[in-house]
Amino acid sequence: MPFAQLILGSPGAGKSTYCDGMHQFMGAIGRSCSVINLDPANDKTNYPCALDIRDLVTLEEIMGNDNLGPNGGVLYALEELEHNFEWLEEGLRELGEDYILFDCPGQVELYTHHNSLRNIFFKLQKMGFRLVVLHLSDSFCLTQPSLYISNLLLALRAMMQMDLPHINVMTKIDKVAEYEDLPFNLDFYTEVQDLSHLLPSLEQESPAMRSNKFKALNEAVANLVESFAMVQFEVLAVENKKSMMHLLRVIDRAGGYVFGGAEGANDTVWQVAMRNESSLLEAQDIQERWVDQKDAYDEAEAKDEEEQAKIREAQAEAMNPAGNGYEDFDMPISTRGSGVKVVRKGA
Repeated sequence: MPFAQLILGSPGAGKSTYCDGMHQFMGAIGRSCSVINLDPANDKTNYPCALDIRDLVTLEEIMGNDNLGPNGGVLYALEELEHNFEWLEEGLRELGEDYILFDCPGQVELYTHHNSLRNIFFKLQKMGFRLVVLHLSDSFCLTQPSLYISNLLLALRAMMQMDLPHINVMTKIDKVAEYEDLPFNLDFYTEVQDLSHLLPSLEQESPAMRSNKFKALNEAVANLVESFAMVQFEVLAVENKKSMMHLLRVIDRAGGYVFGGAEGANDTVWQVAMRNESSLLEAQDIQERWVDQKDAYDEAEAKDEEEQAKIREAQAEAMNPAGNGYEDFDMPISTRGSGVKVVRKGA
Protein backbone atom coordinates (compact mmCIF):
# COMPACT_ATOMS: atom_id res chain seq x y z
CA MET A 1 0.00 0.00 0.00
CA PRO A 2 1.69 3.27 -1.11
CA PHE A 3 1.71 6.33 1.15
CA ALA A 4 1.89 9.98 0.13
CA GLN A 5 1.99 13.53 1.47
CA LEU A 6 0.15 16.32 -0.34
CA ILE A 7 2.06 19.54 0.31
CA LEU A 8 -0.17 22.63 0.18
CA GLY A 9 0.40 26.22 1.23
CA SER A 10 0.58 29.81 0.08
CA PRO A 11 3.56 31.02 -1.98
CA GLY A 12 6.60 31.44 0.25
CA ALA A 13 5.41 29.00 2.90
CA GLY A 14 8.31 26.68 2.14
CA LYS A 15 6.69 23.83 0.20
CA SER A 16 9.60 23.07 -2.12
CA THR A 17 12.11 23.53 0.70
CA TYR A 18 10.10 21.10 2.79
CA CYS A 19 9.97 18.55 -0.04
CA ASP A 20 13.73 18.82 -0.48
CA GLY A 21 14.41 18.42 3.24
CA MET A 22 11.90 15.61 3.81
CA HIS A 23 13.13 13.72 0.75
CA GLN A 24 16.67 13.76 2.12
CA PHE A 25 15.54 12.96 5.65
CA MET A 26 13.62 9.91 4.46
CA GLY A 27 16.67 8.76 2.58
CA ALA A 28 18.64 9.02 5.83
CA ILE A 29 16.17 6.82 7.72
CA GLY A 30 16.07 4.20 4.97
CA ARG A 31 12.68 5.01 3.50
CA SER A 32 12.42 4.96 -0.28
CA CYS A 33 10.91 8.30 -1.31
CA SER A 34 10.14 10.17 -4.55
CA VAL A 35 8.99 13.74 -5.11
CA ILE A 36 6.45 14.73 -7.78
CA ASN A 37 6.11 18.33 -8.90
CA LEU A 38 2.50 19.36 -9.57
CA ASP A 39 3.28 23.06 -9.98
CA PRO A 40 3.40 23.98 -13.70
CA ALA A 41 5.16 27.25 -12.82
CA ASN A 42 7.99 25.57 -10.91
CA ASP A 43 10.68 25.13 -13.54
CA LYS A 44 13.58 24.78 -11.08
CA THR A 45 13.31 22.31 -8.22
CA ASN A 46 15.90 21.80 -5.47
CA TYR A 47 14.96 18.15 -5.15
CA PRO A 48 15.34 15.32 -7.70
CA CYS A 49 12.00 15.28 -9.47
CA ALA A 50 10.69 11.78 -10.17
CA LEU A 51 7.70 13.11 -12.13
CA ASP A 52 7.00 16.64 -13.32
CA ILE A 53 3.68 18.09 -14.49
CA ARG A 54 5.69 20.31 -16.83
CA ASP A 55 6.34 17.23 -18.94
CA LEU A 56 2.59 17.22 -19.56
CA VAL A 57 1.82 20.93 -19.70
CA THR A 58 3.70 24.14 -18.88
CA LEU A 59 2.40 27.43 -17.59
CA GLU A 60 4.13 29.32 -20.40
CA GLU A 61 2.30 27.28 -23.06
CA ILE A 62 -1.07 27.82 -21.43
CA MET A 63 -0.58 31.56 -21.00
CA GLY A 64 0.57 31.92 -24.59
CA ASN A 65 -2.03 29.70 -26.26
CA ASP A 66 -5.09 30.61 -24.19
CA ASN A 67 -4.33 34.21 -23.25
CA LEU A 68 -4.54 33.51 -19.51
CA GLY A 69 -2.74 35.10 -16.59
CA PRO A 70 -0.52 33.19 -14.15
CA ASN A 71 -3.26 32.25 -11.69
CA GLY A 72 -5.73 31.24 -14.36
CA GLY A 73 -2.99 29.32 -16.14
CA VAL A 74 -2.23 27.24 -13.04
CA LEU A 75 -5.92 26.41 -12.57
CA TYR A 76 -6.17 25.41 -16.23
CA ALA A 77 -3.05 23.22 -15.92
CA LEU A 78 -4.54 21.29 -12.99
CA GLU A 79 -7.73 20.79 -15.00
CA GLU A 80 -5.57 19.37 -17.79
CA LEU A 81 -3.93 17.00 -15.30
CA GLU A 82 -7.33 15.92 -14.00
CA HIS A 83 -8.52 15.13 -17.53
CA ASN A 84 -5.26 13.34 -18.37
CA PHE A 85 -4.88 11.49 -15.10
CA GLU A 86 -3.63 8.41 -16.95
CA TRP A 87 -0.30 10.21 -17.43
CA LEU A 88 0.13 10.59 -13.66
CA GLU A 89 -1.18 7.09 -12.97
CA GLU A 90 1.34 5.52 -15.32
CA GLY A 91 4.21 7.48 -13.82
CA LEU A 92 3.22 6.51 -10.28
CA ARG A 93 3.12 2.82 -11.16
CA GLU A 94 6.71 3.02 -12.33
CA LEU A 95 7.67 4.29 -8.85
CA GLY A 96 6.37 1.10 -7.24
CA GLU A 97 5.91 1.33 -3.45
CA ASP A 98 7.92 4.52 -2.98
CA TYR A 99 6.67 7.01 -0.41
CA ILE A 100 5.50 9.99 -2.51
CA LEU A 101 5.70 13.72 -1.80
CA PHE A 102 3.42 15.82 -4.03
CA ASP A 103 4.69 19.40 -4.30
CA CYS A 104 1.51 21.32 -5.12
CA PRO A 105 1.04 24.86 -6.52
CA GLY A 106 0.66 27.80 -4.16
CA GLN A 107 -2.59 29.21 -5.57
CA VAL A 108 -5.03 29.02 -2.65
CA GLU A 109 -8.00 28.71 -5.02
CA LEU A 110 -6.86 25.18 -5.79
CA TYR A 111 -7.52 23.96 -2.27
CA THR A 112 -10.29 26.30 -1.12
CA HIS A 113 -12.97 26.08 -3.82
CA HIS A 114 -11.55 24.80 -7.13
CA ASN A 115 -12.25 21.07 -7.53
CA SER A 116 -9.52 19.77 -9.86
CA LEU A 117 -6.85 19.23 -7.20
CA ARG A 118 -9.39 17.60 -4.89
CA ASN A 119 -10.56 15.29 -7.68
CA ILE A 120 -6.97 14.31 -8.44
CA PHE A 121 -6.43 13.41 -4.79
CA PHE A 122 -9.58 11.27 -4.74
CA LYS A 123 -8.36 9.42 -7.82
CA LEU A 124 -5.09 8.76 -6.01
CA GLN A 125 -7.10 7.25 -3.17
CA LYS A 126 -8.83 4.93 -5.62
CA MET A 127 -5.38 3.78 -6.72
CA GLY A 128 -4.78 2.66 -3.14
CA PHE A 129 -2.72 5.60 -1.83
CA ARG A 130 -2.95 6.51 1.84
CA LEU A 131 -2.86 10.31 1.74
CA VAL A 132 -2.09 13.01 4.29
CA VAL A 133 -2.52 16.70 3.47
CA LEU A 134 0.20 18.97 4.85
CA HIS A 135 -0.83 22.63 4.83
CA LEU A 136 2.23 24.83 5.39
CA SER A 137 2.08 28.38 6.71
CA ASP A 138 4.96 30.80 7.22
CA SER A 139 5.36 31.52 10.94
CA PHE A 140 5.73 35.20 10.03
CA CYS A 141 1.92 35.31 10.17
CA LEU A 142 2.25 35.16 13.98
CA THR A 143 3.66 38.68 14.01
CA GLN A 144 0.33 40.30 13.05
CA PRO A 145 -3.04 39.23 14.48
CA SER A 146 -4.80 39.95 11.18
CA LEU A 147 -2.40 37.66 9.30
CA TYR A 148 -2.86 34.94 11.87
CA ILE A 149 -6.68 35.12 11.76
CA SER A 150 -6.63 35.10 7.96
CA ASN A 151 -4.36 32.06 8.04
CA LEU A 152 -6.76 30.27 10.39
CA LEU A 153 -9.63 30.84 7.97
CA LEU A 154 -7.52 29.60 5.06
CA ALA A 155 -6.49 26.47 6.97
CA LEU A 156 -10.08 25.75 8.01
CA ARG A 157 -11.38 26.16 4.46
CA ALA A 158 -8.66 23.90 3.09
CA MET A 159 -9.50 21.20 5.64
CA MET A 160 -13.16 21.27 4.67
CA GLN A 161 -12.44 21.31 0.93
CA MET A 162 -9.85 18.53 0.86
CA ASP A 163 -11.74 16.21 3.23
CA LEU A 164 -8.60 14.12 3.97
CA PRO A 165 -6.34 13.53 6.97
CA HIS A 166 -4.94 17.02 7.42
CA ILE A 167 -2.02 18.52 9.35
CA ASN A 168 -1.40 22.27 9.57
CA VAL A 169 2.24 23.25 10.02
CA MET A 170 3.90 26.51 10.99
CA THR A 171 7.17 26.52 9.05
CA LYS A 172 10.34 28.52 9.73
CA ILE A 173 9.61 28.36 13.45
CA ASP A 174 13.31 28.89 14.12
CA LYS A 175 12.90 32.45 12.82
CA VAL A 176 10.30 33.46 15.43
CA ALA A 177 12.95 34.44 17.97
CA GLU A 178 14.18 37.08 15.49
CA TYR A 179 10.79 38.81 15.31
CA GLU A 180 9.38 41.27 17.82
CA ASP A 181 8.02 39.73 21.01
CA LEU A 182 4.66 38.06 20.51
CA PRO A 183 1.81 38.95 22.90
CA PHE A 184 1.33 35.25 23.75
CA ASN A 185 3.43 32.12 23.98
CA LEU A 186 3.65 29.90 20.92
CA ASP A 187 1.30 27.29 22.34
CA PHE A 188 -1.52 29.86 22.22
CA TYR A 189 -1.10 30.07 18.45
CA THR A 190 -0.60 26.36 17.85
CA GLU A 191 -3.48 25.09 19.99
CA VAL A 192 -6.01 27.75 18.80
CA GLN A 193 -8.16 27.51 21.91
CA ASP A 194 -9.48 30.94 22.89
CA LEU A 195 -9.14 33.58 20.20
CA SER A 196 -11.01 36.18 22.24
CA HIS A 197 -7.70 37.00 23.95
CA LEU A 198 -6.32 38.03 20.57
CA LEU A 199 -9.06 40.55 19.76
CA PRO A 200 -7.54 43.48 21.75
CA SER A 201 -4.24 43.02 19.88
CA LEU A 202 -6.17 42.90 16.62
CA GLU A 203 -7.82 46.25 17.42
CA GLN A 204 -4.47 47.83 18.22
CA GLU A 205 -3.06 46.76 14.87
CA SER A 206 -5.02 49.34 12.89
CA PRO A 207 -7.33 52.26 13.72
CA ALA A 208 -9.92 50.84 11.32
CA MET A 209 -10.17 47.72 13.48
CA ARG A 210 -11.43 49.74 16.45
CA SER A 211 -14.84 50.51 14.99
CA ASN A 212 -17.87 48.62 16.29
CA LYS A 213 -18.46 47.14 12.83
CA PHE A 214 -15.02 45.53 12.64
CA LYS A 215 -15.16 44.51 16.28
CA ALA A 216 -18.34 42.52 15.63
CA LEU A 217 -16.83 41.00 12.48
CA ASN A 218 -13.64 39.97 14.30
CA GLU A 219 -15.65 38.35 17.06
CA ALA A 220 -17.76 36.47 14.52
CA VAL A 221 -14.68 35.18 12.71
CA ALA A 222 -13.07 34.06 15.97
CA ASN A 223 -16.26 32.28 17.02
CA LEU A 224 -16.48 30.60 13.62
CA VAL A 225 -12.98 29.13 13.86
CA GLU A 226 -13.52 28.01 17.45
CA SER A 227 -16.92 26.47 16.71
CA PHE A 228 -15.39 24.05 14.21
CA ALA A 229 -12.58 23.17 16.65
CA MET A 230 -10.57 21.68 13.77
CA VAL A 231 -7.51 23.89 13.34
CA GLN A 232 -4.29 23.25 15.25
CA PHE A 233 -0.68 23.58 14.20
CA GLU A 234 2.51 21.59 14.38
CA VAL A 235 5.75 23.56 14.15
CA LEU A 236 8.71 22.88 11.89
CA ALA A 237 12.29 23.99 11.47
CA VAL A 238 13.28 22.11 8.34
CA GLU A 239 17.00 22.17 9.16
CA ASN A 240 16.49 20.70 12.63
CA LYS A 241 16.58 16.89 12.74
CA LYS A 242 14.45 16.47 15.85
CA SER A 243 11.81 18.82 14.47
CA MET A 244 11.67 16.87 11.20
CA MET A 245 11.54 13.57 13.06
CA HIS A 246 8.69 14.73 15.28
CA LEU A 247 6.63 15.98 12.34
CA LEU A 248 7.19 12.81 10.33
CA ARG A 249 5.99 10.74 13.29
CA VAL A 250 2.80 12.86 13.43
CA ILE A 251 2.31 12.37 9.68
CA ASP A 252 2.88 8.61 9.97
CA ARG A 253 0.16 8.38 12.59
CA ALA A 254 -2.29 10.42 10.54
CA GLY A 255 -1.75 8.34 7.40
CA GLY A 256 -1.44 4.96 9.08
CA TYR A 257 2.19 4.37 8.11
CA VAL A 258 3.02 3.37 11.69
CA PHE A 259 0.71 0.37 11.25
CA GLY A 260 1.95 -0.82 7.89
CA GLY A 261 5.21 0.82 6.84
CA ALA A 262 8.56 -0.93 6.71
CA GLU A 263 11.83 0.89 7.20
CA GLY A 264 15.11 -0.05 5.57
CA ALA A 265 17.54 -2.56 6.98
CA ASN A 266 20.39 -0.21 7.95
CA ASP A 267 19.93 0.57 11.64
CA THR A 268 21.35 4.08 11.86
CA VAL A 269 20.54 6.22 14.87
CA TRP A 270 17.76 8.09 13.05
CA GLN A 271 16.18 4.90 11.71
CA VAL A 272 16.02 3.48 15.22
CA ALA A 273 14.55 6.74 16.50
CA MET A 274 11.82 6.75 13.87
CA ARG A 275 10.82 3.19 14.73
CA ASN A 276 10.96 3.78 18.47
CA GLU A 277 7.75 5.46 19.68
CA SER A 278 9.19 6.32 23.07
CA SER A 279 12.10 8.22 21.53
CA LEU A 280 9.89 11.22 20.69
CA LEU A 281 8.76 14.02 22.95
CA GLU A 282 4.99 14.19 22.59
CA ALA A 283 4.57 17.39 24.61
CA GLN A 284 7.38 19.57 23.41
CA ASP A 285 7.64 22.99 25.01
CA ILE A 286 7.97 24.93 21.78
CA GLN A 287 8.12 28.29 23.54
CA GLU A 288 11.23 27.26 25.45
CA ARG A 289 12.82 25.49 22.47
CA TRP A 290 12.28 28.09 19.78
CA VAL A 291 12.04 31.41 21.67
CA ASP A 292 13.15 31.53 25.30
CA GLN A 293 16.23 29.31 25.11
CA LYS A 294 16.74 28.76 21.39
CA ASP A 295 20.49 29.44 21.41
CA ALA A 296 21.08 27.09 24.34
CA TYR A 297 19.12 24.30 22.65
CA ASP A 298 20.93 24.85 19.35
CA GLU A 299 24.29 24.66 21.10
CA ALA A 300 23.32 21.52 23.04
CA GLU A 301 22.02 19.76 19.93
CA ALA A 302 25.14 20.68 17.95
CA LYS A 303 27.32 19.30 20.75
CA ASP A 304 25.25 16.12 20.93
CA GLU A 305 25.50 15.69 17.16
CA GLU A 306 29.27 16.07 17.33
CA GLU A 307 29.46 13.38 20.01
CA GLN A 308 27.18 11.07 18.02
CA ALA A 309 29.35 11.57 14.93
CA LYS A 310 32.45 10.52 16.90
CA ILE A 311 30.65 7.41 18.16
CA ARG A 312 29.55 6.46 14.65
CA GLU A 313 33.07 6.94 13.31
CA ALA A 314 34.47 4.73 16.08
CA GLN A 315 31.85 2.07 15.36
CA ALA A 316 32.60 2.23 11.64
CA GLU A 317 36.31 1.75 12.23
CA ALA A 318 35.63 -1.15 14.60
CA MET A 319 33.34 -2.88 12.10
CA ASN A 320 35.61 -2.35 9.12
CA PRO A 321 39.15 -1.29 10.06
CA ALA A 322 40.31 -1.48 6.43
CA GLY A 323 37.58 0.94 5.35
CA ASN A 324 36.33 -1.28 2.55
CA GLY A 325 32.90 -0.23 1.41
CA TYR A 326 31.35 0.67 4.76
CA GLU A 327 29.08 3.67 4.64
CA ASP A 328 26.63 5.37 6.96
CA PHE A 329 24.22 8.26 6.87
CA ASP A 330 24.48 11.38 8.94
CA MET A 331 22.12 14.35 9.22
CA PRO A 332 24.11 17.45 10.25
CA ILE A 333 22.40 20.78 10.73
CA SER A 334 22.81 22.74 7.52
CA THR A 335 24.51 26.11 7.78
CA ARG A 336 23.60 27.33 4.35
CA GLY A 337 21.02 26.76 1.66
CA SER A 338 17.56 25.35 2.27
CA GLY A 339 16.45 22.01 3.58
CA VAL A 340 18.15 19.23 5.47
CA LYS A 341 21.51 18.25 4.03
CA VAL A 342 22.44 14.60 4.00
CA VAL A 343 26.11 13.68 3.99
CA ARG A 344 27.10 10.16 3.01
CA LYS A 345 30.44 9.13 4.44
CA GLY A 346 32.27 6.27 2.74
CA ALA A 347 35.69 4.97 1.96
